[in-house]
Amino acid sequence: MEAITKSLSDFNQNYFYISREIMNKIFYNSLGYIVISILILSTTILGYALYQGVEINLIPSTSNFGNVFITVGYIILAFKVAFMLFLFFTFLKYKPIEGIKDHELPECTVVIPAYNEGRLVYKTIHSLSNSDYPKDKIQLIAIDDGSEDDTWEWMKKAKKDLKDGIIILQQPKNMGKREALYRAFKEITTEVVITVDSDSIVEKNTIRNIVSPFVVNDKCGAVAGNVKVLNTEEGIIPKMLNVSFAFSFEFIRSAQSVYGSVLCTPGALSAYRKEAVDNCLEKWFNQKFLGKRTQIGEDRAMTNMILKQGYDVNFQSNANVITEIPKTYQKLSKMFIRWEHDNVRENIMMSKFAFQNFRSTQKWSSRLLLINQWVKMITAYPSVVFMLIFLVLKPFLFIGVSLFSILIFASIPALFYYLKYSNINQSLLSYSYSVFYAFSLFWITPYAIATAGQNGWLTRAKINNKHKQQK
Repeated sequence: MEAITKSLSDFNQNYFYISREIMNKIFYNSLGYIVISILILSTTILGYALYQGVEINLIPSTSNFGNVFITVGYIILAFKVAFMLFLFFTFLKYKPIEGIKDHELPECTVVIPAYNEGRLVYKTIHSLSNSDYPKDKIQLIAIDDGSEDDTWEWMKKAKKDLKDGIIILQQPKNMGKREALYRAFKEITTEVVITVDSDSIVEKNTIRNIVSPFVVNDKCGAVAGNVKVLNTEEGIIPKMLNVSFAFSFEFIRSAQSVYGSVLCTPGALSAYRKEAVDNCLEKWFNQKFLGKRTQIGEDRAMTNMILKQGYDVNFQSNANVITEIPKTYQKLSKMFIRWEHDNVRENIMMSKFAFQNFRSTQKWSSRLLLINQWVKMITAYPSVVFMLIFLVLKPFLFIGVSLFSILIFASIPALFYYLKYSNINQSLLSYSYSVFYAFSLFWITPYAIATAGQNGWLTRAKINNKHKQQK
């Protein structure tokens, strides 16, 4: 009888688990359709309201201030549309460099800084060791940044497996990613250095593809990898960000790469010409902002300093890496705040050289990309203020106009994702993400500007060892 009761209990647990998983998949796959239906409905309502002659002017256009406000609004809108067209036509020219033959490849070193990653760092190291890069031309360095979990034990296990194929280092305490990278950079003598986050998995040909541009182009100083989301099955946020990442990397960075002006090499996967790193290493390590040494944004800072030397910074869409991203709103917002802190600081830093003669080749693309960054920053506060006024005075039209705008602008990444991956369900999550961002993350940029002097990772905290070991 006990055996029968236990079997029934196990059956019920499995049944409810499977049912929940099925319902989750149905919900996630249908979410895009639900959101786009809402957007179309709101657009219809907005059109009807406008047809009925509903007054939407918050600022009388007959006043001087009203005229200026409306004119500035049209100018910004025109710039944004023109900028998107520029990216589109530039993107059409993009083509990644194919991986070159073994005998042409230079020696390289891959650095894997880790903090509280547990078993995942072991998986990262093994994905790198399985690369098709010539074994006699690649060296791995893993550095534990004072982890509180069993990260160091997993590194020692990797060392036992790979022997001389990897060097493992341990910081005396948690000192930050920049400190860990600096220690590794000081020991590297190879022509190319690659950085890979310890929660990232690379493909077999990733290292070959990200190194190849340095051989083909003598002016190449850095290369950004193509980052995709690893944990898409862990919630709706990773699913939505997977579509957002595809547009951010495979469209925007592809366009930036055509003119050698990629603004940021991602921490998940980047490669640098060692000579370019050496030229700015001490300045990068000791960088200060508002009187404090910077601890975050080491990737964007390094990119800026390499651009300033006159090098190209490129993107390789065929150098793929999948990485873990936050799956909760709290952790996601902290990650975005950290990124925006980096943007504020590095936009200021880039402005100090972008309008000078910093390289012999064309410079206007870097300047245009920087101007777009400044437009985003300058309009952050007015946009939020106007949004709040609009919401209070005309809530019905505010929602209608907002959703109509989302319907238009979210269609670009949605269409791009569909054409790239032929997945209609995933592509429609672009609309879900745009609604999510517009109504729950709109405050990120203004907050980051106001707190630009803050200097910390925000997301680093004590972890659950059991969870990390089960990855």
